[in-house]
Amino acid sequence: MQLLRSDGDYSIHFGSEELMGSCDHVSEEALAALTCQRLGHRDGVVLIGGLGMGFTLGAALAAWSARSSIIVAELVPKVVTWARGPLAHIFRDHLSDPRLTIDVSDVHNIIDASTDRFDAILLDVDNGPDGMIRPENERLYCNWGLRSAHAALKCGGILAIWSAYPDGDFGVKLEEAGFEVEEVRVPAFTGSKDEFHHIWFARKGH
Repeated sequence: MQLLRSDGDYSIHFGSEELMGSCDHVSEEALAALTCQRLGHRDGVVLIGGLGMGFTLGAALAAWSARSSIIVAELVPKVVTWARGPLAHIFRDHLSDPRLTIDVSDVHNIIDASTDRFDAILLDVDNGPDGMIRPENERLYCNWGLRSAHAALKCGGILAIWSAYPDGDFGVKLEEAGFEVEEVRVPAFTGSKDEFHHIWFARKGH
């Protein structure tokens, strides 16, 4: 994984694939904002999988109340180092927010060890619902991994998964794991009319 800079803009790459850029982040912010809207309340415990450049985190801090608790699981320590170093101007004061805990660990392990704990789980770990960064990430998107996420949520809680591309079968997998599913297309960047990212909102029924 590499952090690249060009004319004041930054991007995080995995091999030849760009995972995150500092220019276009409207859909990453929507991941948090739209989840909070669908929950209908601003309190609770939120788990974010993937720190990235902090855009989902920033939107979560803005959306949830002062009584909330936000945990970010980031597997790669140098991503946290970048957040406190060359990307500090992008993160602003987010990392010092008292609601925030950063856990340098595998988000799958946190999910698997939890029962009825989270109001929301936001996943932006890969570029979609497959193990791009490492094969083990398939555990997040397979049937038993989705059932673990279902168990980790409180009743009415939402699992939200960001993707750079559509996946016609993934919504079915979510339903088979017991979720009520909504898929939303959001602009890939501000003003985009023909490029979209995708978010699945999977709610645990009451």
